[in-house]
Amino acid sequence: MTGQLAFVESPVQLLNVLEWAHTRGRAAGAPAGASAGPHGPADAPASGPATASGPADAAADGRAPRSTDAAPGAAPPGPALTVVVLSPTDPMSRGQLRRMAQLARDEGLTVHWQEARGGRGALVRTLRELARPLRSAERVIIGDPFSRYVQLLLTLFGPRHLTVVDDGTATMEYAAQVGRGERLVRWHRRSRALDPRELALAPVSLLARKRLAPTPGRTVEIFTSLPVEAPEGITVTENTYAWTRARFGPPLLTGGADLVGTSLVETGVVDAAHYDRVVAELARTHGATRYFAHRRESAEKLHRIAVETGLQVVRPELPLELIARRGPIGRTVVSFPSTVVHTLPLALAGTGVKVAVCEIAPEWLRATASPRAQGFLSGVTGTAAHEVDRLTSRSVNPTDRLEFG
Repeated sequence: MTGQLAFVESPVQLLNVLEWAHTRGRAAGAPAGASAGPHGPADAPASGPATASGPADAAADGRAPRSTDAAPGAAPPGPALTVVVLSPTDPMSRGQLRRMAQLARDEGLTVHWQEARGGRGALVRTLRELARPLRSAERVIIGDPFSRYVQLLLTLFGPRHLTVVDDGTATMEYAAQVGRGERLVRWHRRSRALDPRELALAPVSLLARKRLAPTPGRTVEIFTSLPVEAPEGITVTENTYAWTRARFGPPLLTGGADLVGTSLVETGVVDAAHYDRVVAELARTHGATRYFAHRRESAEKLHRIAVETGLQVVRPELPLELIARRGPIGRTVVSFPSTVVHTLPLALAGTGVKVAVCEIAPEWLRATASPRAQGFLSGVTGTAAHEVDRLTSRSVNPTDRLEFG
């Protein structure tokens, strides 16, 4: 593994590596004979019910990359790109990553599945196996600069070129913190104080922060669909979801609306009771029939939503941008503040689908939520594309209505 090396820990990170590779001519395009009609490839199911079990872990392990033919008019291939999947432990993320890994192989990329969290000795084994390719990589692409695993890997070497792709709205926080020279802290953390674990990792975090910033011998690029202001010395490249639009769709549209779930309850930001009431109100107001669950939402919460609202809860088997582009999808998609209010308008450009974002009212936040939470979430809503409608709420009482702002 040499040349270009990407580390991914989530399906969205891998999708955005594919988008980056497409812009650089490193993705060869769909294999000869593949069909990506209105519903996408036949071997990639769009979604599954919330009660379905995750896919068998062995399904995509060890498969050799498929040979592909370059699409007509495609840019000539650049240096070799190898994607290393630092496998998470939760079944939903693993399942989505396996499907994304096969899509990446279909595009001509080499994918290496690394059981980075597979029990005792996994960390040492991973570091030993990746040390050599890390030292020889000309460019490293990462999806989560806040990941302790990635930060540890970055301490092993100093890449000449570093690219950060989106893994949610945290890209906005990363750019702001690097620009201010601050310690990297996720926006939803309650306190900036160091706990014992953070103290132990402080030397790693300090060195990683230096490796994540530009120097005279290192370039840093942010490849993003988010409204990021370029910190000094960092190049920001726009992600327009060109690969997604070329590979899938256009989608069939249903007559109703779809809701997009969030893990804000699971991360301790939003009160569960408030969230449930707002989901029910959004469903009634917009005539929604489906609820696309975030991969980190708990089974108990999703069961409660299904029972209390009658919504069909769907666990997507691919990132939502691909699910929506393949269709079928509602003519209106309503989301809480998240990356999708920036990415879906790009992925669904020209399809007639309307995207709306429901702002988070201060009273929905838990007492233990980070003081930065409200401002950050408001910023996500306020910077959404002009094509995105803003929904405001006067209260969370079931008798009140959510209105367009």
